[in-house]
Formats: sequence, structure tokens, C-alpha cells
Amino acid sequence: MIRLIGNLLLVAVIFNLLPLSAFSATLYLDPQERELKLGDTTVVSVRINPDKDQCINAIDITIRYDQDIELVDVSRGRSIISVWIKEPLIDKDQRKIRIEGGIPNGYCGRLPGDPRHTNRLIDLVFSVPGFRVGGAESDGLARIEFETNSRVLLNDGFGTDAKVNFVNSDIRILNDIGGRDGNPWIDLVREDNIPPESFSIYLDRSENAFGNKYFISFNTTDKQSGLSHFEVMEEPIEYFNLFRWGEADAPWIRTESPYVLKDQTLNSIIRVKAVDKAGNEYIATLVPDEALRTRPTMEMVSYLTIVFVFIILIIVGFFALLWYRRRRPAFPSVKEDKVDEVEGIDKVDGLDDEEIDSEEKIDDLENKEGKN
Repeated sequence: MIRLIGNLLLVAVIFNLLPLSAFSATLYLDPQERELKLGDTTVVSVRINPDKDQCINAIDITIRYDQDIELVDVSRGRSIISVWIKEPLIDKDQRKIRIEGGIPNGYCGRLPGDPRHTNRLIDLVFSVPGFRVGGAESDGLARIEFETNSRVLLNDGFGTDAKVNFVNSDIRILNDIGGRDGNPWIDLVREDNIPPESFSIYLDRSENAFGNKYFISFNTTDKQSGLSHFEVMEEPIEYFNLFRWGEADAPWIRTESPYVLKDQTLNSIIRVKAVDKAGNEYIATLVPDEALRTRPTMEMVSYLTIVFVFIILIIVGFFALLWYRRRRPAFPSVKEDKVDEVEGIDKVDGLDDEEIDSEEKIDDLENKEGKN
């Protein structure tokens, strides 16, 4: 009897030491069950519910899916994640997708009475092929599930791993031709005519990153169809009204944040374009502080080369003029003197210049001199 009472007390003590819930958060797929026909498309949302009095601030999860369905797109538009460590990329060979991101101020769950389900991490767009492998005639079942090594970190200042409960999703595939009810994902994209949210570009340089080179960071969201990608342009600034760094028609380069600038002299206007799934755009602009700029080396070389060539041309022209002056006779030629003398005689004799050939006049004058 005493032993039984002791065992009961021990169980009571252990029970009181255990947390009320075995899990700190629940990761689940919404919907958890769905029926699709061949050719149909559906959107599956990845959601999280932190346990009571628990807050999370980071996730690193991997989701895999069966071969009877295809993951064709993702949308971050309505996600509570504001910092993405990496872009969610679909690995079609492994049939997986990895999602890594953070919530700087933490997320403590939906507020009471919230009808909007604001616990969305990401939307996954799945499609059922129009035919099935092996030509199966019966209905099939495709499973979408979390890998057990997926992690959720608590917002406790230490990044403690939360104990996670996983709730997966099953897609029942009916052996019938679908697609008659339209494509909900395509419809959503077509209805999106709102550009991504405005954002700013941040310029930085650090000895611990990118070899102490200048780089920019940027981020934004799109609340409708979600972001598609970012593009960067470095538009050259004029110097001396003659030269430019780079090409005048600088191209847009598809990239992601952070981005190491090609023009490390900062003599370019930096533009970042955010494009959503529907093709809507928002462009942010950054003009680097003039105090940070340095003259482009090639531009300075070109400028000095032009100045040098100009000086050389002046020197060559000066010496050419001296040479020409030295080659020119200092006194008029004998023939020129005789022409002048004949013209003087004509004036004395009152002869008309148009009636007497100047060469004949010169000959007559020479004959006169010979006789004298």
C-alpha cells in the first residue's frame, strides 16, 4: 500500500513537470484532403500554428511530393515571412522544395477572431498531369508531406529548436478528365494588376563580405500573385560631358539580394526592379553619395589621352609653321621685280594692261638692259 502511494506521488510529480503540450508548433498543409481530376490545378498553403505562449522567428522546412502530381509554381505573396534566406527553389528531380526564412519580430499565432488565416508561410501550386504513368484506370492517391528534419526556431533569443507536429496532405486523383472548371492559380495571376510593394535599396561594404566590395541589398513583397524575381541596372553617370562608365544602354540583370556592384567606383545610378507573377513592376532607385564616388580609371585615362593628343597637335603645328616660314624666300624673286617694274612703266606710258602681255613686257625690258 505504501509502495502504491509512493508510485502515485511519483507519477503526479512527473506529470506536473511535463509541459501541457508536447509540441511548440504545428506545421500543416491546407487543405489536408482534396480531390482532383486529370489536368486540374490546386493551391496548397503551408501554414504554422505556434503553441499557446510560444513565438517562432525562423523556419527551415523541406516538403516532398509524389510522382502523380507536379509542383509547378510557388507564391510568397501572402507569407508572414519577411526575410528569405534563400529563394524557394523546386527540385524536380528529387521532387522536393526547401523553404528557409525568418520573421524578425517573431510570430505568436493568429489573433482571436482572425478570419483571414494569417499564418501562411507559402503557397504551393500543384498540377495533375493530363495522363497517368502506366495508364492506370483506377483512382490514385498522391501524398504531400513534410520531411522530419524540418526545423522551426523559437523567438526566445537563443534560436531554440521547437518541437514540431507535422500534418500532411493527401490528394485523391480521380481517373477522369478535368480542367473544365478553370485554373484557380491562372485566374489569380490574371486578376493581379497591382505592382509589388515599394522598397528601398541599401548600399554597404564590409571586410567580412564579398572581399570588401560594395554591394546592395533589397527586399519587398507582393500581396497578390507573389514576387517572380528582381532585376538590377547600373546606369552610368556622365563625367566631363564626354565619357560614360559602361554602356549608355545599360542592361537589366536578373539577380537576387545581396548583389555585388560591377561599378565599384559608384559612378552609376543603381536601379532595382521587382517583378511579380503577373508581370507588374516596381522600380527603386539609389544614387550613391558623391563623397563615396571615385573617378573611373579608364575614363581618366581617356580624358588624359585626349588632352595629351591635343597638346601634341599644338606642338606639331607650331614647328610646322616655323619650318614653313624658314622655307619661304625673304625677298621677292627677280621675275617678280621685273613684273612690278613693267607694271610701273605701263602706268607711266599709259598703256592698257589688257592689251600687253606681261611676259612680252619682261622680254622687252631685258633687251633694253642688254643694249645699255
